[in-house]
Amino acid sequence: MNRRPTVAALRTRMITGLAIFGVIIGAGTAGYEIIEGYSFLDALYQTVTTVATVGNREVAPLDTGGRIFTIFLIVFGVGTVFYLLTTFVALVIEGDLGAALGVTRMKTRIEQLRDHHILCGYGRVGEEIARELVERKVAFVVVESNPDTMQRAVAAGHLVVEGDAASDDVLEQAGIRRARTLLAASDSDSGNTYITLTAKALNPAVFVVARAGKRESEARVRRAGADRVISPYALSGRRMALSAIQPNMVDFMETLAVGHSAEQMLAEIEVTEASGLFGLYVRHFVESSKQVKVLGLQRASGDLIVGPGEDARLEMGDRLMVVGPEDAIAAVSQKPAR
Repeated sequence: MNRRPTVAALRTRMITGLAIFGVIIGAGTAGYEIIEGYSFLDALYQTVTTVATVGNREVAPLDTGGRIFTIFLIVFGVGTVFYLLTTFVALVIEGDLGAALGVTRMKTRIEQLRDHHILCGYGRVGEEIARELVERKVAFVVVESNPDTMQRAVAAGHLVVEGDAASDDVLEQAGIRRARTLLAASDSDSGNTYITLTAKALNPAVFVVARAGKRESEARVRRAGADRVISPYALSGRRMALSAIQPNMVDFMETLAVGHSAEQMLAEIEVTEASGLFGLYVRHFVESSKQVKVLGLQRASGDLIVGPGEDARLEMGDRLMVVGPEDAIAAVSQKPAR
C-alpha cells in the first residue's frame, strides 16, 4: 500500500535537498574558477544562472571543458531544484494546508453524527473509555484542551474538538444537542461539575456520566445534573476485593461485559419508540430469540429488577439487561416479536 510521506519525512527531504543544492553551488563555483579561471563572484554568478536556467548569457565564452562541466551542472542542478520545489509544495500541502483540510473534514464528520457520545477528557481514564467505545464500534467525539493530549487522540484516529469542555461553543462543536451521552472524564472534579452543568443547560435530555475522584465530590456532581457518577478509586477497590474473594466470578463478568467472549456478551437495551419494545411483555422479548436471556430490568424510575418475570410489561425509558450472541441481541432489539 502506498502511503503519503509524513510532515517529518518531508522536512527531512527538504533539509537533504538544501544540503545537496549547497554542495552543487559550491562545486559549480569551484569548477568555473578552476576550469575557466573565473573570479569567485563571476564563478558564483555563472553557477547560479546555470542552475536556475534563467537564460542569461555567459560571463565569458566557454571552452570545451567549460561546456561539458556546464552540461553536468545543468543536469544535476536542475534536478535538485525540481526536487526541492516538489518537496516544498508537498510540505505546504501536508503541513498547514493539510492540517486545515483535516480540521474541515473532521468538523464535517462531527456535524453528521447523531445519537453519539461525547468524551470530555483524554487522560488515562478517558483513553480507556475511548478504547472501549472503539471496541464497541460506538460513534464518539473527544473534547480535549491540552494540545499534546489532543494530538495523541488524533493520532489514535478519534474525532476531536479542541477546547474547554465547560464552554458552550466547544460542546456545540461536539454536537451536544444531537448527542446521546456525555462522559465527563477530566482529571478535575470541579471541571467535571462545570462540564455537567454546561451539558445539561444545552441539552437537558443528554445522559451524563461523570467521574468523581473524591467521595465528597459525588454529591456535588449529582446536584449539577449527572445521571451517573463513577469513582475510579471506589470501583478499583471493589474490584480488587471481589477478585480476592470471588476471582472466577469477576473474570466471568469481565469477559461478558467487554465482549471478549466469542459466543456471549452482556448488553443493555433501552425501551424507546424507535426500538419497538414499548408495550411488550418480557415474554415477547424472550420468544423473539431463544439465544438471548434477560438478566434484569431497570425501570425508568431507577428501580432494578433482577430476573424479571415474563409478565413484566416494558414501559418507555426502561432498560433490559440481556446476555447472548451479539448478532442475536442486535436482531431482537431491532425487530422484536409481538
